Amino acid sequence: MGLPSKPVGIGKIPTSDYKTPFTDYSRWRLKDDHGRQTWHYLSEAEAKKWKQSTADKYFLGLNTEQPELAPPRTPLDVARNGLTFFSKLQLPGGNWACDYSGPMFQLAGMVMCWYSTGIPFPEDWAIEIIRYLCNRAHPEDGGWGLHTEGESSVFGTTINYTTLRLLGMPADHPVAVKARQKLHEMGGALGVPHWGKAWLAMIGCFEWEGMNPIPPELWLLPDWIPLHPYRWWIHTRAVYLPMSYIWSKRHSRPLNDLTRALRAELFIQPYSSINFAAHRNTIRAEDIYHPHTLVLDLFNTACTFWSKYLLPNWLKKWAEDYVYSLVVREDENTLYVNLGPVNNPLQMLCRYIAEGPDSPAVLGHMDRLQDYLWVNEEGMLLNGTNGVQVWDTSFAVQSVVECGFSTQPEWKDMLNSAHQFLEDQQISLEISDEKQKCYRQQRKGAWAFSTRDQGYTVSDCTAEALKAVIQIQMTPGFPELVSNQRMRDAVDVMLALRNPSGGFASYEVIRGIKQLEWFNAAEVFGRIMIEYEYPECTTAVVTALVYFQKVDKVYRAEEIKQTIKNAVDWIISAQRKDGSWEGSWGICFSYAMMFALESLRLVGYTYESSERVRLACQFLVDKQMPDGGWGESYMSCVKGQWIDHEKSQVVNTSWALIALLQAGYPGKEVIKRGVDLLKSRQQKNGEWLQEGIEGVFNRSCMITYPNYKFAFPIKALGMYAAKYGDEKLW
Repeated sequence: MGLPSKPVGIGKIPTSDYKTPFTDYSRWRLKDDHGRQTWHYLSEAEAKKWKQSTADKYFLGLNTEQPELAPPRTPLDVARNGLTFFSKLQLPGGNWACDYSGPMFQLAGMVMCWYSTGIPFPEDWAIEIIRYLCNRAHPEDGGWGLHTEGESSVFGTTINYTTLRLLGMPADHPVAVKARQKLHEMGGALGVPHWGKAWLAMIGCFEWEGMNPIPPELWLLPDWIPLHPYRWWIHTRAVYLPMSYIWSKRHSRPLNDLTRALRAELFIQPYSSINFAAHRNTIRAEDIYHPHTLVLDLFNTACTFWSKYLLPNWLKKWAEDYVYSLVVREDENTLYVNLGPVNNPLQMLCRYIAEGPDSPAVLGHMDRLQDYLWVNEEGMLLNGTNGVQVWDTSFAVQSVVECGFSTQPEWKDMLNSAHQFLEDQQISLEISDEKQKCYRQQRKGAWAFSTRDQGYTVSDCTAEALKAVIQIQMTPGFPELVSNQRMRDAVDVMLALRNPSGGFASYEVIRGIKQLEWFNAAEVFGRIMIEYEYPECTTAVVTALVYFQKVDKVYRAEEIKQTIKNAVDWIISAQRKDGSWEGSWGICFSYAMMFALESLRLVGYTYESSERVRLACQFLVDKQMPDGGWGESYMSCVKGQWIDHEKSQVVNTSWALIALLQAGYPGKEVIKRGVDLLKSRQQKNGEWLQEGIEGVFNRSCMITYPNYKFAFPIKALGMYAAKYGDEKLW
């Protein structure tokens, strides 16, 4: 259906009621095309022909009109009621979709890059983005933080205030006035971190000499140099690749009345009086998660001197051309989806600078940015990837199998559809260019986090999808859609991701040394410069390899056996003295412990046989809340120690229950109290309501995984019934 046709032309924006949609929510539809999820705002005539689905209504916060179900009496009754509701959210393509929000910088990056091109922004998007940002402003001080549950920061407040103004909010609107006051109290936009400085410079509201350098010449270094960007973590290099091109070009949109006004609004001193070069390292102290090291400051000083006084034009052009060639390859290898929502708009701006607004590349980006946009009850936001399709669908399948529901006729169509989706999404080809030129990990046989189009290998996504496929295909009555050879391809991918330590990282093998963190320039994130081993990823690979050996006992059997041993040894080494494991992708200790204890069980370490497992179980039992549940705050991730949530959480409770059940913990009453909590939070239609945020990345930024509140309670309840029987509890 293409982009909305109308450019931005916002009328009067309400000044108080942001809960009521600014558009007609009965006219929004989610289109699912082989996992590609795009929202469309229909005309009244179109809306009559294309009816809203239950999933559409659920995502939009409308009444789903799902009936009350029979009151549950047993754990499997609760699981069945939950699955009855959850199954209604499955899309026609077989996958589950969700609002994957949380970070409060992604929308701003997209809007500022788009604005920098001068291409009109669609009105239907703009008005609901404005509403979302109004709804997400801090209720007391009016600012925005790094993520939706964070405190107001210069970073969040600067870029989201700017976004509102670019989209049409007047400066005297109450939301703008309150946010501007908070920003000025924090010292104004001079203290915005590195990414914020870059985005402001792209629209002409910050001077390029006021930000630390991003020299594209780094990409010309020999690969053996420890600082070469190919050694960086994939998301870091994916952002700084296009950003280095834009920085080198010093691209800014020409000034207009709006950006002149913003120059006056964002700073507490006259713009013309600011010596921007003196503020390269000015960041508000409270915004900093990872402070500058002396090494980084010396490096920045040297690069600034180099680029200003020593860099020859021929070398500058060579670096820009080489970086641009990598930008083009990233677009080609992902069909313009790109790795994520930060690098995608930056890539679009690079293509605009080089090829102009009407180029096929820019139009391709404008089309694919729709894949990231999401509409929920608060407005329009930007998802953290182009979706969570493969990841969530894999967990949904596993949960159904865990409950024994996969053999029941009423769920067969749902599982067949999910099975077909996972089969369709396995990556069957290597990238279109030599991997060495793009610095990409092997991918044939992998599954991505979201879709095949996005196309990035992820260790645990490959593992969880393979596990789900094997579980379905081992169930009588289901076809073998994924052949044995394709399973072997997936195993090849996972074995190629082994690290010398035995542990597994996320996207790639670890390529860099830990000292690269000295060069972390983002300031607001931790552990972003290189890959790291994770208990979550390592366990996922272990379990997938164990399942694979159930259907293929021959292929690379000795390697797999040794890989499992080495991986479990690493998991054991990562256990803390108090018995816990720290999570990096979910909140936080409860998440990692669910995975780690599954790995240990697979090789025979249980509560009965292992002191380590007993110590881990005691750690979890000690965290149980008076109501029988578990609740872990996102601050656990920030601080690196368990911090209780203010109330128990369905998702944390499910993770803790799964961990204890995996371990063979003998205290039935402890586990039963957690099951009682899950039952008590379930609604009469089978739904569990959204509670606290569930996910995290880079230690400091939180992100939602709303389907976790279905998949993991269902799994926990199934595991309880498998161990104790589906006894009548209520």
